[in-house]
Amino acid sequence: MLQGVGVAMALPWLESIPVWGDEPALGGVAPAFPHRFAALFMGNGISPDNWWAKGAGAEMELGRSLQPMDPFKSKLNVITGLFNKQATGVGIHPGQTGNILSGAALQKGAVLKGGVSMDQMLAVRLGEQTPQPSLVLGCEQPITGYHETNFSMAYSSHISWQDANSPVPMEVYPSLAFDSLFDNQGSQRTLSILDRVKEHAASLNRQVSRADQAKLDEYLTSIREVEKQIMRTRAMKDRADDRAAHRSRPAAMMSRPDNGLPEDIREHMRLMGDIIALAFQTDKTRVATLLMCRDLSGLFYPFLDVRLAHHPASHDDQSAAYERVSRYYVSQLAYLAGRLEAMPEGEGTVLDNSCLMFMSNMWSGSSHDSTKVPLLLAGGLGGALETGRVLDYTDRGDENRKLCSLYLSLMDRMGVKLDRFADADTRLAGL
Repeated sequence: MLQGVGVAMALPWLESIPVWGDEPALGGVAPAFPHRFAALFMGNGISPDNWWAKGAGAEMELGRSLQPMDPFKSKLNVITGLFNKQATGVGIHPGQTGNILSGAALQKGAVLKGGVSMDQMLAVRLGEQTPQPSLVLGCEQPITGYHETNFSMAYSSHISWQDANSPVPMEVYPSLAFDSLFDNQGSQRTLSILDRVKEHAASLNRQVSRADQAKLDEYLTSIREVEKQIMRTRAMKDRADDRAAHRSRPAAMMSRPDNGLPEDIREHMRLMGDIIALAFQTDKTRVATLLMCRDLSGLFYPFLDVRLAHHPASHDDQSAAYERVSRYYVSQLAYLAGRLEAMPEGEGTVLDNSCLMFMSNMWSGSSHDSTKVPLLLAGGLGGALETGRVLDYTDRGDENRKLCSLYLSLMDRMGVKLDRFADADTRLAGL
């Protein structure tokens, strides 16, 4: 850790310093690097005609919507045909979303009832090994009330659930997420954290190898770039809090950017991706979720020349406009994968020791089809997960294409062994 006034900054892996609290094991074998998992969610489905892949490894061919992942084909798994049985036959939207990571049956009416999401199963089992059990982030405020199907809108607004009745509070403000990452608090939280740890950083720099000096400089430079953007979003949030107090209403009830969130969603999503990347690099946490846009999303994309908001645009998922939206969201996965790939860790990278899962709650927004979910995995969990493949479970029968079977398999590779998760008691064959 680098220490400063009111701030503590975890360090990435440095080869010249014992890490994770362990010396190399007998025989000179270095300790294994931690495995990380992150789920990235896009509501309302994708562009079905442009969501395909064929081939394997570096020769894999990707459909138009998946092309942002072209640099990572050898570290990618494109999985088609999995489904969440409890999200079918329950009407549209909230009932197709609130159990995307739990596979639980959802209850209609005023009382929330679902199940613990798989990210929180990981957080409970692995959280004691890191300062923060999990990181739960979002780029869109939750909505309240009820859908016409009588399911609570809370199911449309959250993918991470700590128990059957409660979603995990989701942080949507980049400045607050950044502060939690570096334990930044007190009256000096508006000051640069790097300025506050510079003496400790200079001292450490004199103790490490030349290669680690370069790595440390790269890490601090990366934080500086993120911090510059965070300072701007912090000022926006402070002004929003003042407006909210003046109007006697919560900032969360106001529209963007009056609520203090970045007006440009591109800046917002990339900042959240940066925060997950730094959290994984420094082992602040090994589990994260990012709700990039909720179900029934109201986000707009003028930079994509898309006139409608996300949800109505998804009703025309055969259009070129919605294909651009789908491709944009895949580019956010590619951005996070690129950040992790640029972080050396032993003979590989942080991406090599991670699994990033991209998914949506529907295959088609125009037909609200949740009989199969679009899903991508990037990263190999330290070799525990084979990559560079296209896996299609569409015709294997419902018992053999359960989304929760995938979750059991991924949790196995994260070191969390369960006999059963929701409707699955077997692992996903062929993964």
